[in-house]
Amino acid sequence: MGTHRDAHIVWDWNGTLFHDVDAVIGATNAAFVELGLQSLTLERYRELYCVPVPKFYERLMGRLPTEAEWELMDATFHRYYTEHRVRCALAEGVAELLTGWSSAGRSQSILSMYGHEDLVPLVRGFGIESHFLRVDGRTGPSGGGKSEHMVRHLGALTGVDPARTVVIGDAADDALAARHAGARAVLYTGGSHSRASLEAVGVPVVDTLAEAVEEAERLAA
Repeated sequence: MGTHRDAHIVWDWNGTLFHDVDAVIGATNAAFVELGLQSLTLERYRELYCVPVPKFYERLMGRLPTEAEWELMDATFHRYYTEHRVRCALAEGVAELLTGWSSAGRSQSILSMYGHEDLVPLVRGFGIESHFLRVDGRTGPSGGGKSEHMVRHLGALTGVDPARTVVIGDAADDALAARHAGARAVLYTGGSHSRASLEAVGVPVVDTLAEAVEEAERLAA
């Protein structure tokens, strides 16, 4: 795709391009079973979810999990998620949106807190890898925030201006990471957060990815 043309989108993966919310809820509840916690509905999950993830567990347990509890729950979550993600698909209209953005001469990339070694073949398997200048997943421990990863990601993109970059994600942390890196953000209600919790961040909130792309075009103009 070459270097910077004009506006750039950094896409989140889980809960944004990849509609995996059912697998995430199932994996979360499987992790809760390990500690005898009550299972969550999708609505309750979206009300409470936050990053770093141990803080999310604190909201449910009334205390932070111990290191042993966190390791057990994290391992259970990822084992269940890996088994069930195969039933998940791209969000509605993703292929057309990616093609349209690229065809307009604009660039895009992926930054996800999903493990890099798992993310890259998953993106490739959907046949969309060629749309992206770069696909970066998490390296190192899971459960943390995205801000420093966003700075590194944008720094690795030749000619991309953070001021003309829009992050599209489903979590408040996506907007915080964008702000930290000098970019803008649009948040999508189809993933991990309720609309109310997204609106509290103070950036545009949309219900479809098509609306997100329209808003990104406006923000980066």
